[in-house]
Amino acid sequence: MKSIKEYIIPFVGLKIGKHTFQFEVTDSFFENFEYSIIHKGNVKVTLVLEKKETMLIGDYALEGAVVTNCNRCNDLMNIKINGEYQLIYKFDDKPSDDESLIIVYPEEYEIDVKENILELITVSLPSRSIHPKGECNEELISILDEYIMVSNNEDSLEHKEDIIENTEEKDEYIDPRWQALKDLSKGKDKK
Repeated sequence: MKSIKEYIIPFVGLKIGKHTFQFEVTDSFFENFEYSIIHKGNVKVTLVLEKKETMLIGDYALEGAVVTNCNRCNDLMNIKINGEYQLIYKFDDKPSDDESLIIVYPEEYEIDVKENILELITVSLPSRSIHPKGECNEELISILDEYIMVSNNEDSLEHKEDIIENTEEKDEYIDPRWQALKDLSKGKDKK
């Protein structure tokens, strides 16, 4: 990371009104977060910080691309990031449960926005990051298909049909996990 101070904004010296800050988030930024699901990236972050008497309103705009793992094959993949978010930094001495409200305690004179930037980039990712069809690691997908019994993908559906054909009760096939739950609920009814 360039400098830790780059992400620290001393708000005490700012005048009432809007102030713009630019951040270039690169690979070195993500290396500093051990548990980040993002490995690399190049994201331009613009923060318009409006200072008021009782709070700071931070309007974040993100644009760029990051590298994370595919949720299907676990290989690295590029994902474009683009979004706008607002965080409110309220001057108070009581904690808050609101995720978009950050409490700035009376003794504080600066805010560190690097954690906020990481969180906003992370929530900009799609809920499920998957390679386009045909780009996943085929070797890993074939290994996974050997172990997946129920799935929406066509290969696994064929595998499920083979299991059903080999089952004596073809018309009444129930996934073993559902059958176990069903048996458990029957046991409770007897009590």
